Amino acid sequence: MSRALPKYNKRRVTFIGGAAAVALSGTVIAGFALAGESPDSGAKNARTLAGPGTITCPDVRSKLPAVPASAKAEVDRNLTLLNTQIQEANKRLVDTVGQGGPNFVQNAILGPLKDKRVSTVNRIATAIGRTAAKPQGLDALAACTLNGAGTNAGGGAAGKPQAGGNTGNAGNAGNAGNAGNAGNAGNAAAGTITCPDVRSKLPAVPASAKAEVDRNLTLLDTQIREANTRLVNTVGQGGPNFVQNAILGPLKDKRVSTVNRIATAIGRTAAKPQGLDSLAACTLNK
Repeated sequence: MSRALPKYNKRRVTFIGGAAAVALSGTVIAGFALAGESPDSGAKNARTLAGPGTITCPDVRSKLPAVPASAKAEVDRNLTLLNTQIQEANKRLVDTVGQGGPNFVQNAILGPLKDKRVSTVNRIATAIGRTAAKPQGLDALAACTLNGAGTNAGGGAAGKPQAGGNTGNAGNAGNAGNAGNAGNAGNAAAGTITCPDVRSKLPAVPASAKAEVDRNLTLLDTQIREANTRLVNTVGQGGPNFVQNAILGPLKDKRVSTVNRIATAIGRTAAKPQGLDSLAACTLNK
């Protein structure tokens, strides 16, 4: 003999049926409030997980003095490069969502971007300074900031923001087992970065280009030292691709620009050397 379902079971059946309908519909309700959460906190979390944010940098063009005609082409080229660098950094920000620890964005994106911008604004100042007063303090415009709440949202268990704006990195699978991280050698030692020698691959350098070539060769050495310092300072951070994404990749970008300047300097009064950018990629040695 059948009997009526108790009222509390009816409610349970209704709830389960409703939940199933939502699941089958494929609809994601970002603002669904869990027990103990207010609708406002749910909306905030939805915004946090919406995207990685954007990188913004101080405007350099508006801070420049009058640019001499002889420097205009070089200045414009480097102003365009500044914009390209920001676009590339924003792309990297999107491509690396969920990677690294709480300092990933600073170490892997903002830090290398600042280094590139310092070099670029210094080239702008140097170009102007050849025929006019060299502008001072442009490198103060190099540092950029990350805007937006959804900074590098990761796979944390509760999705709670941590210091540095990275969301849920406590549960980030990219950080699991950093002891066995191939890029960081199990945290036991950072290793060293080595790069192909550029000086030995150069043709005879014209006297008119010697100072600029020597300056850029010195810069190549500085870039390697800075990369090795960053390698030591970031031991244990990030996932298996951290060293490539945060150190070797940005270092290659810097070296491409530097060896191209060397080739251009030689090419002004002699045959421009070709293929120097093949010397840009560096390796991590243990």
